[in-house]
Order: sequence, then structure tokens, then C-alpha cells
Amino acid sequence: MYKFPSDMKAAYESSPLSFVYYQDVEGKPIPVLASDGFCKKTGMSRDQVLDWLSTGMFERMHPDDVGVVSKVSEEFLKKAGPYDVVFRCRIGNKYEFYHGFGQWQTMPDGTELAVIVYVNVTETKEQMITVAESYELFREDHFYTDPLTGLPNINYLHKFGGEKINVIKSNDRIPHLVYVDVCSMQSYNNQYGIKEGDELLRIIAAALKSQFPRALLIRGADDHFIMLTGVDDRDELSRKLEAVNDEIRKNARGNTTGIRSGICPVINSMEEALDHAKHALKRIDNDMNRVVAFFSQAADDAYWKSRYIIENFDQAIKNGWIKVFYQAIYRVENEKIAVFEALARWVDPVRGTISPAEVIPALQQYHQLYKLDLFMLEQVCREIPIRYENGLPLVPVSVNFSRQDFDYVDVVGEMNRLYDKYHLSRYVDKGYFIVEITEQDVAAGAAGFRDQLRKIRANGYRLWLDDFGSGYSTINMFSQFEFDLIKYDMDLLRHLDDNGGANRLILKELVYVAKKLGIHTLTEGLETEEQLQFIRSIGCELVQGFYYYRPEPLDEILFRVRGGMKVKPCETKEERDSFTKRWLE
Repeated sequence: MYKFPSDMKAAYESSPLSFVYYQDVEGKPIPVLASDGFCKKTGMSRDQVLDWLSTGMFERMHPDDVGVVSKVSEEFLKKAGPYDVVFRCRIGNKYEFYHGFGQWQTMPDGTELAVIVYVNVTETKEQMITVAESYELFREDHFYTDPLTGLPNINYLHKFGGEKINVIKSNDRIPHLVYVDVCSMQSYNNQYGIKEGDELLRIIAAALKSQFPRALLIRGADDHFIMLTGVDDRDELSRKLEAVNDEIRKNARGNTTGIRSGICPVINSMEEALDHAKHALKRIDNDMNRVVAFFSQAADDAYWKSRYIIENFDQAIKNGWIKVFYQAIYRVENEKIAVFEALARWVDPVRGTISPAEVIPALQQYHQLYKLDLFMLEQVCREIPIRYENGLPLVPVSVNFSRQDFDYVDVVGEMNRLYDKYHLSRYVDKGYFIVEITEQDVAAGAAGFRDQLRKIRANGYRLWLDDFGSGYSTINMFSQFEFDLIKYDMDLLRHLDDNGGANRLILKELVYVAKKLGIHTLTEGLETEEQLQFIRSIGCELVQGFYYYRPEPLDEILFRVRGGMKVKPCETKEERDSFTKRWLE
């Protein structure tokens, strides 16, 4: 970087004329000296001036003028044209007119510097406008501006947004990108017309500029705005955006739900912050009480995990990454295995085992859960002949289904199809299969869904009510459906002694009511001997949990008795039938 001789530097800096010396550094003009005259016109110190011109030269310039000044500057640096241009620059809170003209100067050591002289011509603005109009100097430049709102557009953001970020950082503030969405814009246009819709966008632009006068406000695509602003206090930023929303709803010509905003600090790049801000906005969803959502790394990680699951789900099924694990359900009376519950486990070659707590919600969100549930059912059907041929007891299996499944497939029809496809009548009757439905699904289901539930038992399969006690827990549903068994939610057992042992009383009474209704009972979440003794004391019939062993796949360990012993395969049908009887009795 060029260093002025001390006497020359002192003389130039003290000049009342308004000028700046620039050096061409890798195709970018870097200021190396600013005169007192220029500093006085801008109202800034010399250090502030040099920092501003280094990091945000175009940040204060009128968006309509940025394009032509940028082009003139580039050509001048390449010595392909003169520097002679009139533009508008924001000084304080208003734009003033400047005429800039420059020339190249060779310094004593041979270094070439560009000196640009800036003349404030605001005093003769009327004459300037007349002359400018005749030469079309200040014609609207829609490459960098939005004609509807007069705001800079997305081209301006990509070209000069980095300068604004640098200016914010130079003021020791944290730059944040705010992505603003206008709620139900299409509905507003349909109801009040395109003209009023355009007016609403202008109202929003004015409200945002009023609350954030120093921010770079961009009109994005369609009904979106983008803002780069310095943030010291997130709560204050939220309050300002909520105030903007209130002002919009107050001043709009028609009914509007206002705006919603996703926010992300600019850490690595503006593009990354914009992407994160969009993801934050999605988290608001349909919550009418929220105006603002800040980007969360945890939420972003969850989003990408969800996308990985959805994008690789079909491949996971095709390649056998999703396996059936069986968890035993025991009779409380003799601790013999009565039923196995089929559980899905995704063993991914890249990410290892993906938790069902991630897989199930992702598939449910994108309405793909029915594919997993039908896949699990078919795998269970395929493994019945394998068990039989290996002389293993044919223990009944429960398969989980979601209310959403019934919206996309005929569940009972699929069960009948698979039963016939694998010729299962040779091995088991239909009562071998148990369909588990959560109480939340049953309570929220429409009439058509409930009709399909009734068909499950009518076709010979068994129906269990899962997770009872986790949500609605209305006894009334037992007068509407015939369930073979109630499975009580694991939290009831795990928190037996909370709140003075309230769950002990609740479980005891729930088991009593089920017995009176002729419905079998099962409690989930068994972990300790003390819990097992309590379950036995209240007369619950079945129990499930990790007290015995954790779920395992058929191809590793088919059945495991307490103590870790593998079940010895039976060699004859008589031996197998005898073993099955002892195992299940």
C-alpha cells in the first residue's frame, strides 16, 4: 500500500478541497488519503472516511445510481474511460447530489494513484435535475431497484450486500439477515385486487424503513423482503418487527395477517444466512401468535436429518437398511413371552443407526409413514415361514399403524393380501397378527377411519389400543370400539411415585376398569423388579420394557430367555409344538 511522504501527506490532508486518493489493489479501489474538505462534507473523521470507503463505498449511494457509478469506476480503474459522474449520496438522513471527477497521478516513486474530486452540487439541485433529465443521467435503473417500492432489489443485495455487512461489523455490531414473508398475499390480492396488493407492499416497505432507517432493505421475489441490519439486542429486534407488523395491520386497506420473519446472524456468508433465515421462517408455520423466529442450529440439524430420511427412505427399504427388531411382551404371572412387537430400526451405511424418534416424525410430516408400516407388516409375514422351518415357536406379533396410513391405503385389504401372498394359513390364523393404534389417533380419527378400525377385528385380526394415558385418555372410546387389549403408556409406570404416588392409583383403577369391560391389559416401560411386583399386585396381565432384554432382529437372535440363553431350535414338529406350549403357557 502506498505511503505518502510526510510533508506531502500533511499538505494534502489539510486541503479544504474535497478529494480522495485511491490505489488500485487487485482491481479494487482502496482509499489511501482523504482531505479535510472531504471529511468535513461527510461529517466523519478521517479514519471513519477511510474505513467507509474501504468497506462500504456504495452503501450510502442511491440504489438508482449504483449501477452507473460502479460501471464508471470499473472503466476508470482499467483506464478505459474517464471518471466523471453525478450521483446521490446519503449524508445523515437525506440524499445530496455530488459530482465526482478524477484523474491518474504518478507519485514520486512511480506509483500511480487515482485522485477523485467530489463537489457537492445540492445547492443547485434544480438546475442539476433539469440538466440531468435532458441527458437522462438519473433515469430509473431497474437492474438494481424495484420499480414498485423504490427499494434496492435482489441484484443489489448480491452485488453490494457484502459492503453493508462490513459497515455493520466496522461499527462493532453483529450483522443479521432478516427474511420477511407477507402472510397470505395471494388471498389478499384475490380479495382486494392487485392494485391494493401493490399498495400493501408499499405500506410494508415504508413500515420497515421507519423502524430500521439504517438497515439495507431489499425487495425480494414476490411477497418477500430481505433486510441486513446491525443487532445488539435480539429482543429489541423482535419488538421492532412486531411493531412493524402492528403498523401494517393498522394501515392496510383490507384485512391482513401481516408479516412473519426468519432471522439469522451473518457468520460465514450472506447466502448461508439467507438460507438459514428461510428455514427459521418455516418453523413459524401457521402459528398466528408468532411474528419472529431466530435460526437455531439444533433446528437446522433436525431439518437436514429429516431431509436425509425422506430423500433416502425408498433406497433404505430397497437395500435392506430398515430391519425388523422384535421386542418381547411377557405375561406378568409367569414371565413367559406372550407376544413380540415388531419395531423398525434404520441401520444406515453412512449415518449408523437412525433413531425411530427421528424417522417416524419425518415420514409422518411428509405423509410417507404408510410405506414403512406396510413394509414392516410384509417383513413380519415373510419371517413366519422362516421361524417355522427353523423349528421356532410361532409367537404372535404386533405391528404399529398410524391413522395417516388409512388415508392412503386399505390397511385391512393389504393385510389380507399379504396373508394370502405368503400362504400364512399353513402356519397361523389371522389372530396371530395384532394391529396397534395409539389413543391419540383413535380420538382424532374421522368416521371413515373408525369404520376401518372395526374391519380389523371383523376380518379376524386383533386390535390393541396403544399409549393409553399419554394424551386424551377418554374412557368413552371403549363404548365405541372393541379392543382386545389396552397398552398403558410407559410414563405411568416410570413415574409411579411422582406427585405422592398418583400414578399407582391411576394404573390400579385403569386395570380394574379394563377387567370389568373384558379387555386385556399391558403396561409399558418395565425397568425394575419393584415395578414388576407392583404390576403383578394390581392384576395387569402383560408387561413390556427393557427389564428383560432390548429389541433384537430375527437374523441375530430370534428368541432370548432371561439370563441370556439362546433358544435351541426344535428338530421335529412334535418337539416344536411341545416347546411352543411350554414357552407360552
